[in-house]
Amino acid sequence: MDPTPFSTAPGAGMDRVVARKPRRRWLPLVLGGGALVIAMVAYLVFSPPGALAIEAENAEITTVRPAAFHDFVPARAQVTPRVTVYLDAVEGGRVERLIAADGALVGAGELLATLTNPQLALEVGAREADISARLGDARGQLLQIARSRVDRDRELAQARFDLLQAEQKLGVRQRLHDQDIVSDAELKAVTGEAAHHRARVAALEASIQPEVGMMRGQAQEIRQMQSQLHDNMASVRASLEALKLRAPVAGRLTAFDLQLGQTVTAGQRVGQIDSENDYKLTADVDEYYLGRVNPGQVATAQYEGKAYRLTVSRILPQVRQGRFQIDLAFEGATPPALRRGQSLDLELTLGATRQALVLPNGPFMQAGGGSWVFVVGPDGRRAARRAIRVGRRNPQYVEVLSGLRPGERVLTSSYDGFAQETRLILR
Repeated sequence: MDPTPFSTAPGAGMDRVVARKPRRRWLPLVLGGGALVIAMVAYLVFSPPGALAIEAENAEITTVRPAAFHDFVPARAQVTPRVTVYLDAVEGGRVERLIAADGALVGAGELLATLTNPQLALEVGAREADISARLGDARGQLLQIARSRVDRDRELAQARFDLLQAEQKLGVRQRLHDQDIVSDAELKAVTGEAAHHRARVAALEASIQPEVGMMRGQAQEIRQMQSQLHDNMASVRASLEALKLRAPVAGRLTAFDLQLGQTVTAGQRVGQIDSENDYKLTADVDEYYLGRVNPGQVATAQYEGKAYRLTVSRILPQVRQGRFQIDLAFEGATPPALRRGQSLDLELTLGATRQALVLPNGPFMQAGGGSWVFVVGPDGRRAARRAIRVGRRNPQYVEVLSGLRPGERVLTSSYDGFAQETRLILR
């Protein structure tokens, strides 16, 4: 057998070896790279530098337009009593008796509860005795002043009477002396006696006026002291009367939770009395409107399908958790069947309704507070950041003061995720 497997001579056999062509593995890479290059070129052509692409179907676009702007703010108000009088214990003691119950309607001066305080009773008794003694001394001083004045008046009256008699006697002696019946010596003696009584009356009249004025001043001071002592006595007795807790005004008694045997300290609040069927509304308003809410502004509340007009009666400017509180009074009668604690929806009017350029009050306001927006271009495929200035706002609309023109379109949905961008691509 020929060891040669096959011959290479022409025509030696029908089979021949065919060489395999090399595989083109580089072709997919070239095609993929080309597509990537085309995509990058398209992106560079259609996407300006710094632009971020977002889905247009997730964006809310609104047209800027003129409309009537109603300047109001909504609020949720709570019904509260117009007048609340707090009930505090003036004196401390132990609760001996309960007459009224929490939630009851009470009249002015009605007895609610009584306290006992033995130590206070002893102190009051001692103070009453001391004041009574001082009042007795004052009355004795007034009596002494009155007696002194009577004595001085009596002495002056007696001196005037003695002078009158002496002058009558002198007149008789003078006529007798003129008739040579009475001697000169006797006439001189009578004349001297009359002069003595005249001088006595003059001295008493000169001294009695200052004394009367001084006694009158002393009497006035004593009477003032008596008045103060009587006031002190009334205060001392009132401290015992204060152990009887009474309603200072008529209304509904609330927060009155005393128990028999409970010890109450002086100054402790034991309840309150709220005006009945006389209510106001208390509402919390966002601090953004603090500078625009003023007393006298009008609000409208809805209750049982009817609108009621109110006015702002008080503003508490303290801001807590981003809100401040206002009180509103009903104009006219209070709605019937209104109860404390109820909630009512109201609209507080801040200004007059007028035409303005407006945008919907949407989530976009949270990003820059209304200082800028994304304005959509005419082709609807691009949006650019633009500074604007807004004014008034209500739950539906925001007033645009500058930066936008009627007919321009603005992205009013949330700017979360691209608030730092300056341009957007809407794809």
